[in-house]
Amino acid sequence: MSAKRYLLVVADDYGIGPATSQGILELARRREITGAVLLVNSPYAEVAVHAWRQAGQPMELGWHPCLTLDRPVLPPAQVPTLVRPDGTFWPLGSFLRRLAWGMVNAADIERELWAQLQRFEELVGHPPRVLNAHHHVQVFPPIGAILIRLIEEHRPRPYVRRIREPWWMLARIPGARAKRAVLSTLGKRNARAQSAAGLPGNDWLVGITNPSCVADPQFLVRWLSHVPGKVVELTCHPGHFDGSLVGRDCTEDDGQLYRRPREFELLRQPAFRETCQRARFTLVAPSELISLQTRQLSHAA
Repeated sequence: MSAKRYLLVVADDYGIGPATSQGILELARRREITGAVLLVNSPYAEVAVHAWRQAGQPMELGWHPCLTLDRPVLPPAQVPTLVRPDGTFWPLGSFLRRLAWGMVNAADIERELWAQLQRFEELVGHPPRVLNAHHHVQVFPPIGAILIRLIEEHRPRPYVRRIREPWWMLARIPGARAKRAVLSTLGKRNARAQSAAGLPGNDWLVGITNPSCVADPQFLVRWLSHVPGKVVELTCHPGHFDGSLVGRDCTEDDGQLYRRPREFELLRQPAFRETCQRARFTLVAPSELISLQTRQLSHAA
């Protein structure tokens, strides 16, 4: 690749709710995001894919494997260690505790993720070209290894988010430092496994935070002005105000409900584009990045 730097802006949680999906589509039409990942187990997934097609497929749509929201794709009786008595997934905190205590069966994880992958292909019509897990659970063993097994034989290989950031950025960029440190520590090991499997990915990831941080108008500027690397991904969760998320993804007062509209506005601000230009970033879709990397390897050979 040239001296340019490449930025992927991938919106998580497409399909989680109608207003969220609409906001993501609006950003895609304006070329303010370059991809999005679909929650295939959401009750709104099929409607969201239809809206994406009706809009002319303005962004690349990938898979957002999920083990912590709504219900599994499989009947709950087939994945009993993943679900609560009501048949819904355990929320993130409970899921991670059960995973640490050995109460989650790896075979249940693999069955459900395989079913979700098949559901993605049914809805979208082809294998995913970009992939990252809901709540970043791919960094927790054995989930990352299972995902690699499910997708490493696909051609072309999908772009897979690598969850890591330079340690010095934890000190320089405020917000959710403990969360970022844990994810980056686990993510670096997972990123090595992804690289060994030949899966394309980013050098560094920015944008992991908590709801209070996105109230700062300089939120995106700080990240993008400082991050090093040739290939950077900005993870984001934009959307319009979406009441369908209450009781599923958030409560009315935990800040998550208002985070998405705030991130939507930040991505539309001129400061976002100006910062990208100053930092020499070219916005690319995942498949564009893979093509660039493939050409680079071909020229090197």
